[in-house]
Amino acid sequence: MSVYASLKEEAWAANMEIPARGLALYTWGNVSAFDPAKGVFAIKPSGVPYPELKAEDMVVVDMEGKVVEGKLNPSSDTPTHRVLYREFSVADGAKIGGIIHTHSTHATAWAQACRPIPLFGTTHADHIQTPVPCAPYLSKEAVERDYETETGNLIVKAFREGIPGQCGPMNPKEVTMVLVGGHGPFVWGETAVKAVYNGAVLEETARMALLTLQANPAAAPLPAYIVDKHYLRKHGPNAYYGQGGAH
Repeated sequence: MSVYASLKEEAWAANMEIPARGLALYTWGNVSAFDPAKGVFAIKPSGVPYPELKAEDMVVVDMEGKVVEGKLNPSSDTPTHRVLYREFSVADGAKIGGIIHTHSTHATAWAQACRPIPLFGTTHADHIQTPVPCAPYLSKEAVERDYETETGNLIVKAFREGIPGQCGPMNPKEVTMVLVGGHGPFVWGETAVKAVYNGAVLEETARMALLTLQANPAAAPLPAYIVDKHYLRKHGPNAYYGQGGAH
């Protein structure tokens, strides 16, 4: 049995959640699962429809971008995943075990509008304490140089330097989702399945935000004291949401 069998199984199971959660049509999405101890990640093969996918089809790639196991070509977005694992998980020490990229309808609509998703309500605040940031378009030079790698570099720059007119530097441990202008969302989590969960949360909050603006174009962001309460009751040092904390 392959030493990567469990990692490939994790990646396959997470990829199968994409159509199950309505996050992509056809082959418009991919998930990877990362093993920091081995320095590799397993990712969906490029262009293979979800109903045809099997765990053994997942492609294992190292941190230099070399395929170490798999007969199929990895996702075309593999270089972006590699940059994010290298910079956020390895360099910054964030516990990122999975990344998802899709073209889910509502999140992508915000990306195409080149707008961050406002934090209007507690559903959003339960997961991150900020608007969902939107990185700008890639430059023409970056696209021509190495499109997928430069997409990862753009995201890393946005988190380390901030995005003019939107936000200052961000911590990928706390802000687990980002839009890339004109493109779509990239989302991560402690596991591949958690990354998909966060991707589904992003899509639903993106939809809610659009509906909010339809209902009231002058809607105001949720007050900070409510944001903090909802985020910290799930993620703070004295978190009490769920069965693991005090009640």
